[in-house]
Amino acid sequence: MSDAVCRNLRIHGRVQGVGYRWSLVAEATRLGLSGWVRNRRDGSVEAMVSGPFEAVDALLVWAHRGPSMARVDRVLCNEGNAGELGSRPGFFQIATR
Repeated sequence: MSDAVCRNLRIHGRVQGVGYRWSLVAEATRLGLSGWVRNRRDGSVEAMVSGPFEAVDALLVWAHRGPSMARVDRVLCNEGNAGELGSRPGFFQIATR
């Protein structure tokens, strides 16, 4: 089993109003990840995800594609702080802000 990692993702493009957050939660849940996702005022979507490296990497691949109505221009990925999750394993939260 691989070590757990935490990543902060920032997704840019047409990613608000197209079901991106809900689709990301569904994919992250399917992969067994924990975290949160929210819309940003600049039109991007931000997510903090934690779990096995392979699962986080698979979500990152998915994030470049997103749901069918989205148009992803770029995905920025940085080391995340698991302390910011504040949740139990397997929990995913959609933040309203």
